[in-house]
Amino acid sequence: MDYVAPETVADACRALDADGSHCLAGGQSLVAMMNLGLATPERLVSLRRIAELRGIEPTADGGLRIGAMTTHAELAALEAGSPAATMLAEAARVVAYPAVRNRGTLGGSIALADPAADYPVALVAIDAIIELASATGRRSVRAGAFFRGMFETALAQGEIVAAVRIPVGPVRGGAAYEKLSLVAGDFAILSVAAIARDDLRVAIGGYAMTPVLLAGLDAARDVREQAARELARLPAPPGDERASAAYRRRVAPELVGRAVRAATNGRHG
Repeated sequence: MDYVAPETVADACRALDADGSHCLAGGQSLVAMMNLGLATPERLVSLRRIAELRGIEPTADGGLRIGAMTTHAELAALEAGSPAATMLAEAARVVAYPAVRNRGTLGGSIALADPAADYPVALVAIDAIIELASATGRRSVRAGAFFRGMFETALAQGEIVAAVRIPVGPVRGGAAYEKLSLVAGDFAILSVAAIARDDLRVAIGGYAMTPVLLAGLDAARDVREQAARELARLPAPPGDERASAAYRRRVAPELVGRAVRAATNGRHG
């Protein structure tokens, strides 16, 4: 197996354009998959030496641009300057356990696109923008369009996740991230990300192969009932070793209600 560690995004993308090449960010998912024989890359392209993929900086519109190589631990320590920042920090704090949070990265996690991961649902609720880079340029994709299926994203061959941009939104809004898992640090059975502004923006993870955005919820009425009605229109959720489809369908409205109550009460805003 070949191993390369380029120092620029362009060089990394050129290295990834060859068949059998895999991107190595924090390595917390890829190395585990290699150990299980689920991934057998012919070339590993490490992103650790690329300085421009690191760092968190404000954008001109008051939002944040977060480099793809930012670790979960760095995001967990993010100060809550807006509901969107609060949301991302809360999601980061419940990713796995400290050793993984210290090495795993934002870009690596979202590029994998595991439906049970924490970031996809949070980014869809925030309406974040994913910056994708290739050897020939960059393009931006909204989070809702980036996640296309189980382990499937909008990334093309030779592209990498360069950064995530989150909008500032209303500073006085509230945010909450609720996660249901078998044990602390495990992948989610279900997760709900809620942003309370002049309206509600709620996304649920683990209910389908991509995050589900629940539109039109009204905090002044019974949110659980509204969520149950919206979810009933969707195909049955998946059943797996963590929970059955029936269990997910039964508890999802309650988790939505809990997240919305926390967001509208301003507990996290």
